Amino acid sequence: MAELPILFTEYTRQLMGEERFERYLQSFEEDAPVSIRMNPKKRFEVREGEQVPWCRDGYYLKLRPNFTFDPLFHAGCYYVQEAASMFLDEVLRQTLTSNFILHTSLDLCAAPGGKSTLLRAALPEDCVLYSNEPIRNRASILLENVTKWGYRNHFVTNAYPKDYRKAKMKFDVILCDVPCSGEGMFRKDEATIREWSPQNVEKCWQLQRDIVSDAWTCLNDGGLLIYSTCTFNTKENEENIRWMLNEFDDAKVVPIDIKPEWNITGSLLEGFTEPVYRFIPGITRSEGLFVCAIRKDTGRTDYSHAGNKTFPRWEQNIPTLGINKQPEAQSSVDLTYQQAIAYLRGEALVLPDDTPRGIVEVCFMGMPLGQVKNIGSRANNLYPKPWRIKTTHIPDEYVSILANIS
Repeated sequence: MAELPILFTEYTRQLMGEERFERYLQSFEEDAPVSIRMNPKKRFEVREGEQVPWCRDGYYLKLRPNFTFDPLFHAGCYYVQEAASMFLDEVLRQTLTSNFILHTSLDLCAAPGGKSTLLRAALPEDCVLYSNEPIRNRASILLENVTKWGYRNHFVTNAYPKDYRKAKMKFDVILCDVPCSGEGMFRKDEATIREWSPQNVEKCWQLQRDIVSDAWTCLNDGGLLIYSTCTFNTKENEENIRWMLNEFDDAKVVPIDIKPEWNITGSLLEGFTEPVYRFIPGITRSEGLFVCAIRKDTGRTDYSHAGNKTFPRWEQNIPTLGINKQPEAQSSVDLTYQQAIAYLRGEALVLPDDTPRGIVEVCFMGMPLGQVKNIGSRANNLYPKPWRIKTTHIPDEYVSILANIS
């Protein structure tokens, strides 16, 4: 492990206190938890796993398999996600009340798509979700994950937060999982240690306020803004929440009921007692995360008709991304494990003799992976090139972490 920056260590030790900080340091000597979140629309269950207590579909795994070689992962049956990030499920379950009808939602900084796919699964199916990522190559990864997750009313955009403000689009729920200094990911990703600096912390909290300002303009009366980072310092966390409460007269922090055994830490900023939720490795069974839910409270008690109706895609000013649409498949074929891996690598396949010619959907264990064009002697691969597995190795056998729900 790379050595932690001295300035980070000095500040964070004082912030957390000696006992918490020592437990945090001890976490670097332990294996990070491995967790996945199931896709509730696809009928599979975890063979061996322990449920993440704050997420209905989240599970800890005993070991970390090679997810690259699991066709069900590529079919969107589950998402590999850090457990703390799944706390969004608990937040949504407690805050999306019946007195506010949801029409539109926005994930403003969405790549690679973990929180977006969770948000999509938790929202009513007729609620439109826009998942946005300003950086183009990250937006492409986001599009891949959203497409594989397989829900309707879910669109991907490549825009800046200010573009949404200028477009005057309005939303009932906005997730701001803002870019941050990444202190909570030090155990998981050594690169974040090397990139950390006090100067970057300063840059981040200022950028975060700009993002939140744009988001607040786009939030409907009675709407919910969920603010999150994967860092520890109070400048990017509690001090930003305090700034929001001072900046926006109608901002009100929403408390979330939590259980003591979850070991979630509250505010670490002296004199700031609003309900916020901090996950610390070594204390919580997760990596680092900070979350706060804020309601745009205009004093009304019933917002059942306050949200704007779903706006048609051609009426909004933010263009959506999409993959090249293939012709509809006329038949489907279930592949063996070796065939599925070959398909995911972009290879041509040889299908059974009785397979109709033309566009064929190929599946694994009944789950669609993509399409091929069957010309008889072979089936040409139509799996998008950027999604393909870049390896020549094929495991001898399939080690499944999921089982069909009978």
